[in-house]
Amino acid sequence: MNSLRGAWRQYWVALRAMIVLTVALGVGYTLVVTGIGQLTLNAPANGSTISQDGKVVGSALIGQSFTDAKGKPLPQWFQSRPSAATANAPAGYDAGASSGSNLAASNREQRKAVADRTKAIEASDGVTAAQIPGDAVTASGSGLDAHISPAYALLQVQRVADARGLSEGAVRALVASRIQGRDLGYLGEPTVNVLQLNLALARLQH
Repeated sequence: MNSLRGAWRQYWVALRAMIVLTVALGVGYTLVVTGIGQLTLNAPANGSTISQDGKVVGSALIGQSFTDAKGKPLPQWFQSRPSAATANAPAGYDAGASSGSNLAASNREQRKAVADRTKAIEASDGVTAAQIPGDAVTASGSGLDAHISPAYALLQVQRVADARGLSEGAVRALVASRIQGRDLGYLGEPTVNVLQLNLALARLQH
């Protein structure tokens, strides 16, 4: 009888400990961390969303395509880096299929994709293959990269300016104003967020 009573006492202690820890760690900890995130890092905590006219149009962390219904790049917009995340989104940037192509540089399919992208940019932007930066023709490791190099953004200036009837200088200055420096001043490389750049471009024309 004493052993049975002792066993039930242990079970009750374990049950109470489980309830307390579940409330403290499963609920309390979550609320505290969420509160800190909302107070100190509101934008990242909410997905780094970007809004225009009160409507969310995307995220600063996830790229999107600027193409027509057939997937053809629209000349009046700056184009993003190619994306290999295409499970449910033919043009890429499918967050549910985030991944790189896993194809080596020597792979025949990869070489063809790079060659096709290079020819397309040569035709659309009037440049040579030697002028095209690597990020313009290769997908990122995540397939969701929202940024391109300043070199790729500047390469597109003339095409965008011509398509919109704007001066090349005005569009080039816009790109320069949108270049983001290295994180903490030394990590990574300078980048340009394509969605933010295109939103600024739309405002420039108005």
